Formats: sequence, structure tokens, C-alpha cells
Amino acid sequence: LVPSFGQLSPSIVENALGEWLNHYQLVQWDHQLHSHCPTPTVKALDHFGLSRRPYFCSGCPHNSSTKVPTGSKALAGVGCHYMASWMDRDTQGLTQMGGEGTDWIGASAFMDQAHIFQNMGEGTYFHSGYLAIRQAVAAKTNITYKILFNDAVAMTGGQPVDGPISVPRICQQVIGEGVQKVVITTDEPSRYKGVPLPADVHVYPRQELDRLQRELREIPGVTVLIHDQTCAAEKRRRRKKGAYPDPKRRIYIHPEVCEGCGDCGVQSNCLSIIPLETELGRKRAIDQSSCNKDYSCVEGFCPSFVSVLNAEPKKATTMDSQHLHHHIQQALEHVAVPTIAPASCNLIVAGIGGTGVITIGAIVAMAAHLEQRAASVLDMTGLAQKGGTVISHVRLSKDQHPAGVVRIDQQQADVAVLCDSVAASHPAASQCIAPNKTQLFINSYLAPTSEFTRQPDVQLPRKALVEQLVQHGGAQNSIHVDAHDLAQQLFGDSILSNMLMLGIAWQHGAIPLQLAAIERAIELNGVAVQANQLAFDVGRLWVAAPEQVQQLLAPAPSHTQRPTTVAEALALYVPRLQAYQNAAYAQRFQTLIERLQQAEQRLNPTSETLSLQAAHSLYKLMAYKDEYEVARLYSAPSFKQQLQEQFEGDFQLNFHMAPPWISRLGSHGRPVKRQLGQWVQALFPVLAKAKALRGSWLDPFGYQAERRLERQARDVFMQRLEDIAQQLSTHNFEQCLTYVRHAQTIRGFGPVKHDALVQLLEKSKNTPLSPQLTQAPA
Repeated sequence: LVPSFGQLSPSIVENALGEWLNHYQLVQWDHQLHSHCPTPTVKALDHFGLSRRPYFCSGCPHNSSTKVPTGSKALAGVGCHYMASWMDRDTQGLTQMGGEGTDWIGASAFMDQAHIFQNMGEGTYFHSGYLAIRQAVAAKTNITYKILFNDAVAMTGGQPVDGPISVPRICQQVIGEGVQKVVITTDEPSRYKGVPLPADVHVYPRQELDRLQRELREIPGVTVLIHDQTCAAEKRRRRKKGAYPDPKRRIYIHPEVCEGCGDCGVQSNCLSIIPLETELGRKRAIDQSSCNKDYSCVEGFCPSFVSVLNAEPKKATTMDSQHLHHHIQQALEHVAVPTIAPASCNLIVAGIGGTGVITIGAIVAMAAHLEQRAASVLDMTGLAQKGGTVISHVRLSKDQHPAGVVRIDQQQADVAVLCDSVAASHPAASQCIAPNKTQLFINSYLAPTSEFTRQPDVQLPRKALVEQLVQHGGAQNSIHVDAHDLAQQLFGDSILSNMLMLGIAWQHGAIPLQLAAIERAIELNGVAVQANQLAFDVGRLWVAAPEQVQQLLAPAPSHTQRPTTVAEALALYVPRLQAYQNAAYAQRFQTLIERLQQAEQRLNPTSETLSLQAAHSLYKLMAYKDEYEVARLYSAPSFKQQLQEQFEGDFQLNFHMAPPWISRLGSHGRPVKRQLGQWVQALFPVLAKAKALRGSWLDPFGYQAERRLERQARDVFMQRLEDIAQQLSTHNFEQCLTYVRHAQTIRGFGPVKHDALVQLLEKSKNTPLSPQLTQAPA
């Protein structure tokens, strides 16, 4: 009668009871006649390959601490760090508190692998995890315990760890248990100045994690690595209260230098790295609102990262919060307040965990309580509060009598505030929506999902997700707005977008509560009261007088996309190549693409697919970003203009690069990046002017293996395009198209770019223009 797994809904219980009563002839039960929860007649929504799976927060210490060296594996444990098991980090397994590593004690006797890493939070350690370490020592097991000291029990809301616990105490205790070696890594080694530690216990910056783990895995017996870095969510909470240092440092990615390779996402695993679509393709940017200032993204092997010191993100409006509040209040004086009578209402709020979804439900329920009406809230959270899909079921009654069960069942929602389109497409949310009945309020912004950290080219179909929600609920019942952009421009913080959505829904008359009750509930919530009240009011004003809000915003940027015709490609790429090198260099590009276009149109006068893709690829290979080009892009006036548009204050710059000849190799085989001060800006114009030396025997950078490989790939590709222009036929067209597109996968710098260049050269050896392909099939 009842499923043995999954969640129970009111309809499942109702139907099970009805069938049981009917079976024993206690009542006559007809599901179609008696059920209050009809079976859905609409199909599940398409999630387009995206999901809001729980993930490490932006700047989470586990983004760094759960990495293991190549060739090693780790075991998961209880805590947020368990999520590493679905992040391609060679992490698996789960055991109870106090059992960490004990399964390895037995399994290792039957394994070829002689060593394992075991993750453990400091709360687990203090609870019972140290007993597992004691057992591993007694069993003489080869294991490294990574104790992740995050200063909070983050998975359940950021409570302090029970009992007296500190890194020095853990060191003393595990040494007393007999471990072979203890090391400490941290994002702030300076905090350990003057801190007494046991002998032979040393503190290292977290950049040494890979090297230290490689050393520890070679030591027989039990070793311990303590990674000391405060939970990112706790940092954000404490900074809002002024209880934690807030460094005046922001990270900016120069879009012209960025290659869109995604290595910054691989290194940092951070969700605050977002896609930036440009005329040169997808690049990367930093979402300053969600960034928790972890700065591990700068470890991506790319010279596009800039530290902007003593700066704050610039708001589109020049008003401070006080003047903005005054302006909004003045505008609202002329806005009619909806006439709202007490009524029952089933409300669902769906969004991203950690962005205030639960707060919306709590405020609505409190407002109902203030009106002496019954209300219930059921939050579907769990681990989803870590960036996953969170859904709040809020049931309001028109009086003091409860209106029904807490959970809102299938097609029973009267109102849906959908703060994220991916979360809204989850069956637990979308099945609550009744077509042509539920009022939908949709935030059309699509925050990148976890897939983007590992798949740089993952599709993010923002428009399609919104359109299917509108189609699902009915166009006449749907309102959609980019609340993220509104909040970002007006407040400089997108975290207020959910409260803005509540204001929109209320002004539309969809939330049957009085204005005074909601305002008092926001006040009683006690967190960022003025900011939340202002966001709610902006949402109201956007509905009643959108022109009053629009005048505060910056002009919408023109939509940029890659060229879609050969003419557009030539108009974009030729001037850029002329600036890159000279007019003759640009002319080589134009002549070759035009020759290829003529060959293609001899086969089909309307086709230019192959020549367009060849233009994209050839530009990428001809405009490879060497030292001269990076210097030229940083010297361009547009760079300073972009910074001034995004930041305010008397800021200074630091650059993160790995200059040739002076950068040492790290344990991972990559050159280690250096932080260069603002003084390097004086060198950029000088180096940029030396581009005339590029590729000549006087070019000091041209002798590097990377530069020689780039020139070889460019020249070989140009020769293959010449061959294609001469031998293109209907029989080899598709293979030629596949070949010319492949060059667009070459992105990044140094070791990131190297493998893609080698693959292109291998493909060039196996050119599709073999005699068999140029002949007609038998």
C-alpha cells in the first residue's frame, strides 16, 4: 500500500487508507470521487541535464582540503565533506562517527594499494573520531587522517563544536596516541605566529597540500594532516555581524585574457565562478555577491586573475542605502496598496539552499501568526541547504483553525515563488503546480550549477527553463523577472533577490497578508532588517511603477554573441589580428578564410558553416596569448575602464602570473604562480610594444617549448585549411568540418593548453583529405 522508500505525501497516505478500508468493505472508496489530491496529468519538467545537487559553498575549505594527490584515494565521513564523494575526487565510502578508517583496517590486507586518506571533521574527532585513530595506530595501518578543522558544525547550521578543542590540543593528543607525523595546513599561516605547538609539528600554507600529502602517504603507519580553515558560511555570517575580518580584496578576471578553459573552476571547485558570454565565446567572471573571499581560484593556471585591493563592488545606482530607501518610499506613497482579505493559501517557495529560501517561508508564517491566523511551514532541506534544491511548503489559514496537512501535495499550490528555475523544475516543486491555477512568480536568472565547475562548455538554457515553467503554469498566471540583476544593481548584493520576489508576489495580491504584518515579521526576523525591507519594497514598486525602478538601473548591456556569418567573423577578427601583430598578419587570415568560403560555396552557394567554424578556429590559433599579447591587453584603456565600471574606491592591483624562467615547478608538475604588485603595470606597455619581435630569432620568449608548439599548431592548421580549400568535396565535407572545429577546444595556458595542442597536431597528421575520401563512393 505504501512505498518502502522515498517521501510520503498526503495523497499516498490517503489513497493507501482508502484502498485498505475499501478492501475490508468498511467504506466505499473511489479514488476519482473522494481524493483531494488528484493524480497529476502533466509530465515531469525537463531539467536540461542540470541539477541543484548539494555542493560545497563558494570558498568552502573542503574545496581545497578534500583533494588527494594523483594515484591516491580517500574515504568519506560524516559532515559536509561527504559531498566530495560525488565530485570526482577519488573519495568514496561512509561510516558512522567513530568508525572512520576502521573499514580500511580490514580491507587493506586484501588491497594492492598500501595507503588511504580518511576525511574527518573536528567535531567528529572530538565526538569519537579519535577512538578510530587510536584503533588504526594499534592495528599499524597505513592511513593518513585529514582532520578538517572548520571552527563550526557547518552541516547542521554552524553551531560551535562542543567541548574545548583547538589545533594545538589535537596535535598533542594524536601524538600521544602514537601517530608517526603531524602537519598543519591553513589559508592563514600568520595566525600561528607565537602559537606553541609540539616539537616537529610545522605549519604550511594550503598551497603545499599536494606536496605534503605525497610525503605523508609514503610514511608507514598512521599520519595526521590538520587543515585549519574557517567554514565559508560561518565567515559570511560573522562578517555581516562585524565579528570576523573582512579583507578589502576582490578578485577580477580580465575577460580579454581569459581563455574560458575552466581551470580556475577545477582548482577552486567554486560556484562563484560564473560564465561570461562574449563575442569571443564563453569566458569566466566572479560573482562578487556570493564570493566568500577564499581566493583559491587564482591558482588556476591563467594570467587573467587580478586582485583588486581596497575596492568594493559598484552598484548601478549612485545612491547609498539610505537615499535609495528614501527614494523608494517616496515612490511608494503614490502606489495603491492591494486590498487583501484573509484567505487560505497554499504557498511553495523553491530555490537554492543557503540563499534565504527558508527565510521567506518563516517571514510569511510569522506574518500570519501576527494576524492571529494559523500557519504551518515544512522546509524540505537536509543537505540541500548547501546549494541544493530547497522547497518550503507554507500553508496559511484564513482564521485560527489549521487549513490542512502541512505538506502541499500534487497540484495543490495556490502560489509558487520560484527563486530558481532549476530548483523549480524539480518534481518535488513542479508537481505542486496546478496548470492554469497556481500563480507563478519566477526569477529568470540562472545561477550556474555544479556541473559548470567540471564541464566548462555545459549548456545553461536560461530561456528554455523559464519558458517551460510559464507553459506549465499558464502564461496568464506567470510573472518572471531577473531578480538577481535587480538586486545586484540596486543593492550590490544578489542575496536579496528572494525577498524582492516576495515583494513582487505580495503587490500582485497573491499573498493574503497585510503589509504591516509582513513588515513586522521582517523586523522580528532580526537579520539585515533594513536591507530586507528595502528589497521587499523594491519588489512592490517593480510591479506598481516599474519605470521608477528602471530609472535607477544602468542601461542594459548590448547582447554579445559569437559571429554567426563569415562577414561578421571577418569584421571582428581582422581588426583584432591587426592589433595583435600587424596588417599583413591579419591579411593572411582574411585571404585564407575567403578562399575557404569560395571552396565551400562551390559545393553549396548558401553554405558557410565550414568557413565560419574555420574562422573561429584559425583566429584562436593565430592570436595565441603570449607574453606580448597579455601585456598588450593589460595596457589597453578598456581594462582600466572595466575595473572602474565594476569597482569603486581608490584601489590598487596585484597580478597573479607565472613568468617564464623565474617560476619554480610545484609538486603537481606545474609552474607555481606568483603575486606581482602594481609596479608590473609599468612594464606592460613596454612589453606590448615589443610584439614586433614575436616569432623572430630576437624573440626571447619564442624559444620556450610552449611558444614553439603554438606556432607549429598554427602553421600546420593553416596548411590543412589550404588543402581543404583545394580538395573540399561533398564526400569529405563532414570530416573536414569536424577537423576545423576541433581547434576551438584549445584553450588555456601552459600545461592546460599543452595537451589540446598535441591532440590537434595528431589530428592534423590524420588529415581527412586522404585519396579515399576525395573519391566518390562506389
